[in-house]
Amino acid sequence: MHLAGLVLAGGRSRRMGHNKAAMDWAGQPMLARIVEIADRRCPAGVFIAATTASPAYQDLHGTGGPPATWVTGEEPGTGPLGGLAAGLSAAAAAGADLAFVCATDMPLIETGLIDELLGGITESADAVVASDTQRDHPMAGIYRVRAASVIKGLVDGGERRMTAALDALVTHRVTVSDATWLTNVNAPDDLHRLRTSVGGGGLGGVS
Repeated sequence: MHLAGLVLAGGRSRRMGHNKAAMDWAGQPMLARIVEIADRRCPAGVFIAATTASPAYQDLHGTGGPPATWVTGEEPGTGPLGGLAAGLSAAAAAGADLAFVCATDMPLIETGLIDELLGGITESADAVVASDTQRDHPMAGIYRVRAASVIKGLVDGGERRMTAALDALVTHRVTVSDATWLTNVNAPDDLHRLRTSVGGGGLGGVS
């Protein structure tokens, strides 16, 4: 299975008040941390889905860091579902069969997450997403690139919920062994809790 990585980075970071993708994590932007982890398991390359108007693109495009290909073709205002459709299409064009998909605000992901999701892949599954005791995480999953057309149809029909993709696809769930991999940072309070949980050793300021 030829696996690509796809980081959804088109958000506006309104609740955070800063560009989450550029927030410092152990001396590098959070987006670079995510790309670096994905690159270890994704031989088909890593893609970053974000419009050219997004803070992630404007602050980080062309600044170096781990190799990744920016995908900017999503329609503005379509949210992560639009980024997923555009990114899966780009991964398919690059020859990938599958894409590990995650958000740019999940700094605690490790390669173990990718490995466990890959273990849930079957011939019939269009998507395998991480679950914990509370909910599914559609932005922590592996999707077949063939799902791009279905997701694009949802977007064209006005759908914006990521969970709609799980309903439209043959989706399997994997209860991951370490729920901290799924931690995301949406607001300053989340940032404070995460900094406290790692003892101040990971998250720095905002670059």
